[in-house]
Amino acid sequence: MPWKLASLGTLLAVATLAGCSTASTESANADVATTDTGHSRCEAKAAEFTIGKQASPQLLEQARTRAGAQSARFLLPTDMVTLEYRSDRLNLNTDAGRVVTRVNCG
Repeated sequence: MPWKLASLGTLLAVATLAGCSTASTESANADVATTDTGHSRCEAKAAEFTIGKQASPQLLEQARTRAGAQSARFLLPTDMVTLEYRSDRLNLNTDAGRVVTRVNCG
C-alpha cells in the first residue's frame, strides 16, 4: 500500500510541475530588438513627451513605438500591479483624471 501512495504522490507532483513549465518563445521574439544582455529595450526618456497629455490609445501606441517597448500600459493611481520587472514594457502613470504624470519602464 505505501508503494502505491508514493507512486501516486510522485505522479501528482510531476503533473503539477508540468503545468508550471513554459514553452520556448525564441522564435516568436526573433524580430525583437535586444540589448547586449539579451533583454528587449525600453527607453522611457523617449516617451516623456506624453507627460501632461490626456491618456488615449493613440498616445499609448506613439509612446510605445518611440520608447522601443514591446508592450505599454496606462496605470491609474488605483490600479494594482505586480512587482515583476519587464524591461520591454512601458508604463505611463496617470492621475485620477487620466493625465500622464510619470513615465517608466518595467
